[in-house]
Amino acid sequence: ESGGHCGRAGAAPVTETTTHSEAETIALGRDLGRRLAAGDVVLVEGPVGAGKAAFARGLAEGLGCDTDAVASPRFTIVHEYPGPVPLQHADLYRLTAEETNDLGLEDLMEGQVLAVEWPDRWPHAPSDAILVSIEPAGGDRRHVRISGHSTR
Repeated sequence: ESGGHCGRAGAAPVTETTTHSEAETIALGRDLGRRLAAGDVVLVEGPVGAGKAAFARGLAEGLGCDTDAVASPRFTIVHEYPGPVPLQHADLYRLTAEETNDLGLEDLMEGQVLAVEWPDRWPHAPSDAILVSIEPAGGDRRHVRISGHSTR
């Protein structure tokens, strides 16, 4: 592990990798999930079908949550996955920035991890959030960039 990182998540400032299957994308999320602590926020961006929900499933697994029903919560906006450190998984795809502000996502950061899909719809996202960008790279391959901004 290279030096110079700080913050509870323990993530390097920037990690870039290519996954070659949904299982590898889940495993990457699982690895990050194991390093998260209550209060951490993970912003997951990428186009429809990029693998954001698969990555979130990995986060939940890494946190020790019950993952039987982890899917994109697109129609319910926020799903809670109980575990030693609960995961709140929000999908803001269908919301405007104003509607997102009305959700009170800041309240979901206390005592749990918050993962947010479509973070561009959350104008007041915390500046110390971990940003995960997922881009399709042909077939089942995904280019994943994880930027750790946590200074806590």
